[in-house]
Amino acid sequence: MSIAFSEKLHKISKKFPNSPGVYFFLDNKKRPIYIGRAGLLKKRIASYFRTKDPRIGEMVQLAKGLKFEKTKTLLEAIILEANLIKKYWPKYNIVDKDGTSFDYLIITKERYPKVLMVRGRELQKYGAGSKAKIFGPYQSYRLLRTALGLVRRIFPFGKCRPGQRKPCFDHQIGLCPGICVGVISQKEYRKNIDNISLFFGGQKKRLLKNLKKDNPEKIKALEHINDVSLLQGSDGVLSRRRDGIYGRIEGYDISHLSGKDPVGAMVVFEGGEKNPSQYRLFKIKNFTTDAVVNMRINYNDVGMLKEILERRFKHREWNLPGIVFVDGGLNQVKAAREILRKNNLFIPVIGLAKTGGHSASAYTEDKLIITNTKKSNKDLLISSKKIFQAVRNEAHRIAIGFNRRQSKRF
Repeated sequence: MSIAFSEKLHKISKKFPNSPGVYFFLDNKKRPIYIGRAGLLKKRIASYFRTKDPRIGEMVQLAKGLKFEKTKTLLEAIILEANLIKKYWPKYNIVDKDGTSFDYLIITKERYPKVLMVRGRELQKYGAGSKAKIFGPYQSYRLLRTALGLVRRIFPFGKCRPGQRKPCFDHQIGLCPGICVGVISQKEYRKNIDNISLFFGGQKKRLLKNLKKDNPEKIKALEHINDVSLLQGSDGVLSRRRDGIYGRIEGYDISHLSGKDPVGAMVVFEGGEKNPSQYRLFKIKNFTTDAVVNMRINYNDVGMLKEILERRFKHREWNLPGIVFVDGGLNQVKAAREILRKNNLFIPVIGLAKTGGHSASAYTEDKLIITNTKKSNKDLLISSKKIFQAVRNEAHRIAIGFNRRQSKRF
């Protein structure tokens, strides 16, 4: 009899759409015994009928029904899944788990609320007395961290101490709205926090209503948040690029003084933060000039950039980037794209045509040049301008420092 039901469910699963959403395995009273999420519902459900995992096989045989609920993005599916697990606590979601092994999102109750990720065993710190808001359970800490990272790009919040005067690094790259330096009021900051609460609480209609009134441009960013390969895979597993748009950004710059001791630098940002252990330096070997024009030598900066990119992508043992960033305009972007094509790689390439020096502040006139990505992805990338300015500044700093050491100029 169980086998018959399994065959019936298999037929039902073939009618599932290949789109993001949440799926339910049900018992004979139509109560969930397992709730999962997927980027491609049909593909994910099909895998259950090929599994060799005895626990999953047992669940499929016991299930008497199967249904789904579509969402616009996988990120929305992840949020919905957590809220539904909290509501139903399905048997096969909690088997082999105790309450302390799940992960939760906490929003504290204070003047400038904090947004925290905690394990289940830490929840007792945030009981009724604390008045904290609790969201979850989430079955993966990495998944929750990535989801929060994506949402933080749209609704920035601070981890710093209010009024510390010196801007924190997160503020420099656009993740903190500036509570550290007092550039955002408590009222405006709470709007961001309230929007985060609505998002993780699954109250999308209320959230969109608020945004339509106050920040309609953020509605578009929310719509495209899943289109930049930030979260992918039919079972919600993250790609190796990733902790969001900032999984691994490699930034490149070259430096020389009138052609003397030309060098290149590769800097790496992961999760929106610098990772100096991954930086690499290159001595330019095949230095040439373009021509002599009006008694001035035109140094082949694009050729130098090509050389360091060619040498970098020969290192197959290095992790591939999610984004390649070059300091420069269209010519530099085209050069990077050419090298990627030679290596059969399709990775977004972003250039920043600078118009305002190299400080960490946001230069409104700096122009982003974006290639190798869908048109729909560009909104989120454009909204992340500050991170690319930070990558540009760091690559410039490292390249100049290396050039000076090579030239013995201090």
